Amino acid sequence: MGEEVVRDVGSNSVEFNSQSAVVDSSPKSPFGQITSPMKKAFASMQSHLEEVGHFTKLDPQDDWLPITESRNGNAYHSAFHTLSSGIGFQALLLPYAFTTLGWVWGIICLSLIFTWQLYTLWLLIHLHESESGIRYSRYLRLSMAAFGEKLGKVLALFPIMYLSGGTCVALIMTSGETIKIFFQIVCGETPLTTIEWYVLFTCTAIVIAQLPNLNSIAGVSLIGALSGITYCTLLWLLSVIHGRPNSVSYDPPGDVLSMPTLNALGIVVFAFRGHNLVLEIQGTMPSSAHHPSRVPMWRGVKLAYLIIAICIFPLAIAGYWAYGNLIPANGGMLNALYYYHKNDTSKLLIALTSLLLVINCLSTFQIYAMPVFDNLESRFTSKWKRPCPRWLRSTIRAFFGCLAFLIAVALPFLPSLAGLLGGIALPITLAYPSFMWINLKKPHKYGSNWCLNWALGILGMIISILVVAGAIWSIVLIGLPIHFFKPL
Repeated sequence: MGEEVVRDVGSNSVEFNSQSAVVDSSPKSPFGQITSPMKKAFASMQSHLEEVGHFTKLDPQDDWLPITESRNGNAYHSAFHTLSSGIGFQALLLPYAFTTLGWVWGIICLSLIFTWQLYTLWLLIHLHESESGIRYSRYLRLSMAAFGEKLGKVLALFPIMYLSGGTCVALIMTSGETIKIFFQIVCGETPLTTIEWYVLFTCTAIVIAQLPNLNSIAGVSLIGALSGITYCTLLWLLSVIHGRPNSVSYDPPGDVLSMPTLNALGIVVFAFRGHNLVLEIQGTMPSSAHHPSRVPMWRGVKLAYLIIAICIFPLAIAGYWAYGNLIPANGGMLNALYYYHKNDTSKLLIALTSLLLVINCLSTFQIYAMPVFDNLESRFTSKWKRPCPRWLRSTIRAFFGCLAFLIAVALPFLPSLAGLLGGIALPITLAYPSFMWINLKKPHKYGSNWCLNWALGILGMIISILVVAGAIWSIVLIGLPIHFFKPL
C-alpha cells in the first residue's frame, strides 16, 4: 500500500491512496473517457484540490487522540488556551525572584526572557506545518523530526512529561492550600485537613477532565483565563493601595552570577512555561494552502501575550515594591497579601482572589494534563488500531489525577523546587525551538538568521545548566524542608 495522504478541512478529511490517485495539472481534462457519476466525482475532487493547492499529511491516529480528534479551533480558542496556560500560580513568585535579582536586573531579566520566549513561540508556530505537508501537532513529534527519533525522545520526552505532570502536582498543592485560606477567611476555621482539600480539588479536576479533547475545553480555558487576569490584577492593586509594611527593605542583591541569582532566574523562566503546549493548541485548528493554521494561531498568541504582559509585569514590579524582601517563598503574592493585609483589606476581596486562583488552577490542570492523556492513549491506539473506549479514556484520566494527588501528598516540599523546575523546562522554552528551526528550515549558513538561532540555542542550554546548578546549590545551602506525607 502506498502512503496515506490526508487533506484536513475542519473536522472532516478526504483520504486516498497516493499510488492510485494522481492529479493532472495540464489544462486538458483527464476525465474525458469517464462517464457520470464517476466523472462528476473526480471532477469535483480535482476542483477541490486545485483550490486547496496542496495536501496535509496526517497520522491516521490523530482522529482518535484527544489533542487532534477535533480540528475546529480558531484564533479565539488559541488565545483562551494560551492565556489559561500562561497566567498561573507560578507568576505569584516573580516578586520573590526580584528579592535576589534587585530592581534593575529583575526588570531586565523579565523583559529579556519575555521577548526571547515570544520569539521561540513564533518559531514553533511556523514549524508546525512543514513544506512536505506534515503537521507536527505535538512537541515530541517535532523534536523527533528535528533531531532524529532516538535523540529527539531523549531530549524532549522527559522535560515535556515532567513539566506537564509536575505542573499538575503543583496545581493540586497550590489549590489545596488556597481553598484552606478561603475557608479560614469566610468561616473562621477550615472544616477539612489539607489532604482532604487536595482530594476535593483532584476529584473536581478529574470530573472536568472527562471532556473529550483539547478543543472541547476552550470554554474551560476562557473561564480560567478570565479568573487569572482578575486575580493577578486584584493582587497587585490591593498590595499597592494598602501600601508597604513598615519593615520592608530592598537590600542590594549580591553578585549577579551567584547561585541564588541563577535560582531566581529559573523562577522567572518557569513563569513563562507553556511552550510544550503551543503545537498541541495549533493542532486543533484546520489548515489549507490559502488559510494555514499559523495565521490564526499567531494572531491568538499575540493577543494572549499582550494580556499576559499587562498582568505579569505589574504583578512582579508592584509586588516587589509592596513587600520587598518580606515576600514569602511559599505562595508568593497571595500569601503576602493574606499575612500583611488581612486586617486592613476586605475579607470579601481576599476570599474572591483566593477563589479565582482555584478556578484558574482547575482550568490550567486540564490543558497541562492533556499531553499526558494523549501520550497514554496513543499507546493503546498504536497497538489496537482503534480509538480508546470511553471507559478506558475515563480510567486513564482518573488514574493520572490520582497519581498526581499521591505525589502532591507524598512530596509536599515540591513548591520549593520552582527554580529547579524552571531550569529543567528552560530548553523546551528557550533553546530547542532555535535548534529545530536550523535543522528543519535550514537557513543560509552564517547568515543572520542562522547565527541568531545558533546563539540563542547555545545560550539557552548554558543558562539551563547554570540554573539547574544554581537551584541545587541553593537547596544545599539554604536547606529543603523535607517532610514526606505531611502537607502543611
